[in-house]
Amino acid sequence: MPQLIPKDFVADRALLQGRTILITGAGSGLGRALAIEAARAGATVILSGRNSAKLERVYDEIEALGAPQPAIAVLDLALATAVEYDALARTIGTEFGKLDGLVHAAGLLGDRTPLEQYDVPTWCRVLHVNLTAPFILTQVLLPDLRKSADASIIFVSSGVVKQARPFWGAYAVSKAGLESVRALLFEELEGEANIRINSVNPGRMRTAMRAAAYPAEDPNTVPTPESVTGSFLYLLSERGRGIDGQFIDAQ
Repeated sequence: MPQLIPKDFVADRALLQGRTILITGAGSGLGRALAIEAARAGATVILSGRNSAKLERVYDEIEALGAPQPAIAVLDLALATAVEYDALARTIGTEFGKLDGLVHAAGLLGDRTPLEQYDVPTWCRVLHVNLTAPFILTQVLLPDLRKSADASIIFVSSGVVKQARPFWGAYAVSKAGLESVRALLFEELEGEANIRINSVNPGRMRTAMRAAAYPAEDPNTVPTPESVTGSFLYLLSERGRGIDGQFIDAQ
C-alpha cells in the first residue's frame, strides 16, 4: 500500500469540526467505533442502522462525550425501499443542508461454505446488503454530498479482495464488487474535485463478524475496532484531500 496516511494517526478534537457524516452499521462493531471517534473529533454524526435500540445507545454515548448532537436514521439495508432511501436524502438536505462524509460500514458475513453448497437466499441477502445497498445509498446521497466543499465517501473493504479465498462466498464477491463501484465512481466523478472516493480495509478486528468467521480465535489477540479508526478519520478530514480512488489498508 502507498503510504498515504501517517502510521498511527490520532485525531484531535477539532479534526472534523463542522462536518456532517453518515455512518451505516453504526449500532455495533466498526460502525459504532467510527461514529464515536468521529463525534469525539467534532463531527455531527448521523447514525444509521437497522436496530434503533443499539443506535440509541450509541447516541447516548456520544452525548455523554459532550460532542455535537448526533442524529439517528433507522434504515434496514436488507429491506429498505426506494421511498425510504429518498426520504433519508431529503431529510439530510433539509436538516443539515449538505453531507460531508459517507462511510459504508454495515455488512453481513453470510455463510463460510463452498459455492457448491451455498444457500441461495443467503447469497442474495449478502450481495444486497454489502453491495447493492451501498450503491443505492451513494447514488441517492450524491446531491447532498455535492453541496459539501469537501466530501469523502468511504467503502469498508476487506483483504479478501486481494486474492481469491475459498469458502468466503458471497462476502468475498460483494467486497470485490464494491471495489468496482469505487473504481467506477472515481472515474465518473473525476471532474468533481470536492468529492473523493476511497475504500479502506480495516484488517483484523474484535467484532461479532470476526468471531463468526474465526470461532476458534482468541478475541483478545485481535485489535479493537477503535484502534483502526485513524485511517477513516484522516480520509474524512481536510487532511485527506488529494487521496482519491485508493484502496488503503488500515493496519
